[in-house]
Amino acid sequence: MIPLETLRAAPKVLLHDHLDGGLRPATVIELAREIGYSGLPTSDAAELARWFHASAASGSLAIYLRGFAHTIGVMQTPDAIERIAFESAEDLARDGVVYAESRYAPIFSTQRGLTLQQVVAAVGRGFARAEARFGITMRQIVCAMRDRIDSLEMAKLAVANREQGVVGFDIAGEELGYPAEKHLDAFQFCHRENFSITIHAGEAFGPPSIWQAIQICGAHRIGHGVRLIEDMTIEGGTVARLGPLATYIRDKRIPLELCPSSNVDTGAAPSLEAHPIRHFLAQRFRVTVNTDNRLMSDITLSEEFRRLSEFLPVTLADVEKLTINAMKSAFVGYDERLAVIYDRIKPGYAKLRGEPALAGYRLPPSA
Repeated sequence: MIPLETLRAAPKVLLHDHLDGGLRPATVIELAREIGYSGLPTSDAAELARWFHASAASGSLAIYLRGFAHTIGVMQTPDAIERIAFESAEDLARDGVVYAESRYAPIFSTQRGLTLQQVVAAVGRGFARAEARFGITMRQIVCAMRDRIDSLEMAKLAVANREQGVVGFDIAGEELGYPAEKHLDAFQFCHRENFSITIHAGEAFGPPSIWQAIQICGAHRIGHGVRLIEDMTIEGGTVARLGPLATYIRDKRIPLELCPSSNVDTGAAPSLEAHPIRHFLAQRFRVTVNTDNRLMSDITLSEEFRRLSEFLPVTLADVEKLTINAMKSAFVGYDERLAVIYDRIKPGYAKLRGEPALAGYRLPPSA
């Protein structure tokens, strides 16, 4: 098992983390008091943290999502949203994350009169302050919701802010009964605008949801994708055959944004020990490891890796490989991806191994 202190010191990349699922409990209580939100189950920070995790660890995605009513409830003013974004980035930086894409649904923060653009701008201000102070790189992913009809508006909002740190578009929420293809106009708009797409799929619904996300909606990454295991034949505890969808995803190197602890909380996986990530790794899929909702699952990215190392033969070299997988799959430009890999990730792991510092990356003029 890799010590938690070592993992915290290791540079890491996070692609699937919900802004409204990572608030500090004390901040939720303070903001609720400031704006007059009275729905919290307790005003004690430790008790509230336990309440969020107990509610999330229900084995049901629908129940898991209920806790967001409280976090969204306090994300209704520019100052509150900026503070939450800043604190989220600070917490990630202190955990050793060097690059992160944070996703959220702006529509949920318009309950008290904010415009969608004001919400995106407030998140951007919080991230910019954190970048300047902590050296982390933060980018935004705008989410639409499967059970709403405004996904095209959200896609247009995301694309309109591509120069302000928004790098992708996502659709989230309950999969069952709300197929992604109902929002095809939003995805087609993103494709026409050369904009990146990730789609929540294969969490609460099986391979057909993943197939639809890729082949109908054109997703560049899959959010979760844990139930892709249902398109594989397992014999004697190992993968004997890949189905056509699994083969396509592996061959095309489509990244899977796996969130092991969250998958256990929602019932998408029976336990960390039985999580299909072991099979995805063995079959050399483009695996990335993520937190999903740090408050709800009481998790950090370092702790996520530590837990995996309890059950899998995961070494620090494996963590480095998974981190590079994530950075290769990030939605920023090619040059920026390479710069983070060669200037932040590789030197960081070399230092942990006691090796000489590597020279910084420079793109050759002819490349």
